[in-house]
Amino acid sequence: MWSEALSLLEQADRLQRQFFRPPTAEARAWEPPVDVIETEDGVTIHIALPGVPPDSIAVRFDPDGISVCGAREFPAREGTARIHALEIPYGRFERRIVLPMHTLALVGQDLQNGCLTLRLGRKEAV
Repeated sequence: MWSEALSLLEQADRLQRQFFRPPTAEARAWEPPVDVIETEDGVTIHIALPGVPPDSIAVRFDPDGISVCGAREFPAREGTARIHALEIPYGRFERRIVLPMHTLALVGQDLQNGCLTLRLGRKEAV
């Protein structure tokens, strides 16, 4: 029950950040949805990036977490198509995932079927 409540709070926070940002140049970035799954071996992160080529994605690590950013190009050239629906975001994206990186290390990274998967293993205690 507690984890469900935390999940709902995180989702509400993400929606609030996504839709109620002050008007700045940074407001044009969209946030891709993520799944963060922790096991006793480490953490696996799945980031939904439909239509984003691998060379458009940058992953940065710092002591407080991970930042994933890049761009998804608009699918049609202006003036060549009539848009009937536009629900998948495009343009610049950025997502920050707060994690204790001093205890984790990247052990694998893969982009398949529009989903970036980052696998983090636990560091050995010194």
